[in-house]
Amino acid sequence: MFRFSFTILAIFAFVTPDLSFAEGRYPTSLIRIPESVETIFVAETSTSAFHQFDNLDGNLVLANSFYMSIGQSGPGKQRSGDKRTPLGLYFVTEQLDTSKLHEKYGVAAYPLDYPNVWDQQAGRDGDGIWVHGVHPEGGRRPPRDTDGCIALPNEDLKLLQGSIEGNVTPVLVTQQLDWSDKRSDTLLRPELESAISRWASSKANGDLHAYLSSYDAGFRRWGMSNAEWSALFLQPNGFRDYQSTQVEDLLLIAYPEEEGLYLSRFRLTAISAHEQIDSIVRLYWRRDESGALKIVAEDVG
Repeated sequence: MFRFSFTILAIFAFVTPDLSFAEGRYPTSLIRIPESVETIFVAETSTSAFHQFDNLDGNLVLANSFYMSIGQSGPGKQRSGDKRTPLGLYFVTEQLDTSKLHEKYGVAAYPLDYPNVWDQQAGRDGDGIWVHGVHPEGGRRPPRDTDGCIALPNEDLKLLQGSIEGNVTPVLVTQQLDWSDKRSDTLLRPELESAISRWASSKANGDLHAYLSSYDAGFRRWGMSNAEWSALFLQPNGFRDYQSTQVEDLLLIAYPEEEGLYLSRFRLTAISAHEQIDSIVRLYWRRDESGALKIVAEDVG
């Protein structure tokens, strides 16, 4: 029998930029961008455009668009060696020293964290997907000309170097960026925020039933089914109890090319009587048959 008697504290930092753009249009996929994310990039494969959105004085604005090249076989990577550029939401992991690389990578190279947990769950593999420059003497590359990476002209990539931060900057890769003349997150954003708050609160008050109820029946983790994964928490000391949890720097984005899939990424601070644990959590949400938002994949970092 489980007994929990902890104070519950689940707090969101809801001070976020207003998603306002020229001509009153809004990108429907960018639901909530925290101030900690100063720049987000959207690679639009249908137009060979690499869009830069910046947070400026609390407003997210379309700062620039650059020409890019993608994989020789187009978008939609599935396996290693298929010369396709993956479609999805990724994060820059670091900046590589291109002086130690082949000249074809140009002035800078930024690896992306492909394949992420959603790619792995979908059976996609491969690696080595970067945003990088071009050979100094290569000139303008055709729209489809890489082994799967995103390649920008060197002069453009130089302009972006100060805007890219490892493990912070998102790169959304989609076939077409959808725009709307109205805010699309009026109901969806608070619904997602409430779902995340309930998930965090269940960790704070040790409510195992509420915690597991946030997960979809088809959820998988570490190669285990939902039932197998859930069984781990029923073991002695299987479910950690905390005095409080705090959610900050919440990012919410509609996952590209996946209807009804949403990624939440946030900093979670969990405090117990003896320690404080800080982590970056990614939860992928989708509605179940009843229409409730449930977690279909989870990762950290």
